[in-house]
Amino acid sequence: MREISLRLGGQAPAARTECRGGKRFAWLYRIDLAKPKVAMTLAKEAALDAAMAARQSCCTCRRRYFHCIPLQTLGACLECYDGRPADPASYTAPPAPHLLAA
Repeated sequence: MREISLRLGGQAPAARTECRGGKRFAWLYRIDLAKPKVAMTLAKEAALDAAMAARQSCCTCRRRYFHCIPLQTLGACLECYDGRPADPASYTAPPAPHLLAA
């Protein structure tokens, strides 16, 4: 449904298909009861970016990586944790400090 820009809209599954003797299954939904996806707003996009920045930023060096870093287990990126050098193509530079003009 995601590919045709639809969402479930609270409907119950219409059927279930099984394979591997019932060990794997998938729910099937009716397209005629589906609703259009809700458009992304700028506020939603900013909130998602802030949430991903928290998961991708190192607390020590303030770099933002292009992948989520293990903050709960290590507490920092691998370079800050054990000194393994990070590939410069895998992160963005830390934000520059804001300087007041006046």
